[in-house]
Amino acid sequence: MREKLVIATRGSKLALWQANHVADRLRQTHPGLAVDLLPIKTKGDIILDVPLAKVGGKGLFVKEIEEALLDGRADLAVHSMKDVPAEQPAGLVVGIVPEREDPCDRLLSVAYDSLAALPQGATVGTSSLRRKAQLLALRPDLAIVDLRGNLDTRVKKLLDGQFDAIIVAAAGLNRLELSAPKAVRLGPPEFLPAAAQGALGIEYRLDDPETAAMLAFFDHPESHDAVAAERGFLGHLEGGCQVPIAAHAVIDGDMIHLEGLVADPETGQTFREAASGPRSQATALGVAVAEAVLARGAKAVLDAVYKAGAS
Repeated sequence: MREKLVIATRGSKLALWQANHVADRLRQTHPGLAVDLLPIKTKGDIILDVPLAKVGGKGLFVKEIEEALLDGRADLAVHSMKDVPAEQPAGLVVGIVPEREDPCDRLLSVAYDSLAALPQGATVGTSSLRRKAQLLALRPDLAIVDLRGNLDTRVKKLLDGQFDAIIVAAAGLNRLELSAPKAVRLGPPEFLPAAAQGALGIEYRLDDPETAAMLAFFDHPESHDAVAAERGFLGHLEGGCQVPIAAHAVIDGDMIHLEGLVADPETGQTFREAASGPRSQATALGVAVAEAVLARGAKAVLDAVYKAGAS
């Protein structure tokens, strides 16, 4: 058995929490194993003065980390699964999905305890086109302002009075034990999360079966299959973490129910479809729901978003 493993990770507080969580579980499961972290700055961490959709490209938070895997500086990487493009570089695989945290979003505020309670024209911060579009569908009067930065930075900006409310992922708040005076869960059916939100993904080299075997204990089959369905939807739409695409899968025995959505960030118009299928066909179910959404007219919205991101 390997005596040492190196984990590549982003350097944010949340990313380091996630990497240390995996490191601790590895040490517990394999006594005597040394586990080191290799923090890496990604393009998405460096460019903070531009909205994600304008930065363009996929893999904004993973490309440099995957390079460390490929050149041997690291043995595995821990990602927020929603940041991982549908296709991995040749030689790598995201083979492990640990048990998922809450996949939904949370509305944080100092003064207002619900989306409905926000006054007309209230300022809401988010860096996500998906959140912006769904917000507009529910509250077209709100002023939605771009909010970038690490999770703790975004919460601090809210507490400092820069926004009436912000929307962030519940999973990150839970992991870092962050909150605000007012916090409300935004979830299905009114508000769908990003594909694979709340899930971690552990990536490693295909030619390293020993590391794969050491990680096998960590995989959670229900989370793995739900994430596969959501990423099948995302991948067929050629989407990344910066596009207005949402997906939410629920496991029921041997079946999966998947709901997928594409939203127009300018108008709030949504294209939504749902279907169920066997867990063994999780990715194919995602593709089928994506085809149904495209047939409803979502392609024009996605084409416009990709064009704007490239300009």
